[in-house]
Amino acid sequence: MNCFIAGILGGWEIAIVVLAVVLLFFGGKKLPELARGLGLSVKEFKKGAGMSETDATKPEAPTEEPKGKS
Repeated sequence: MNCFIAGILGGWEIAIVVLAVVLLFFGGKKLPELARGLGLSVKEFKKGAGMSETDATKPEAPTEEPKGKS
């Protein structure tokens, strides 16, 4: 059954169906609150994992070793 549905629906169609189901369950007024809560939970997870927001979005800069006597 899953292969049959996956053969008919592509990635965007599945995303639209999932969004429609979420909208039916929670309603239009509740979605912004859910999105805000999801964003805060991701921020807290990154903080707990030892990453700050800037670390997660900023690429690592190459570090240069100090030039000294070897």
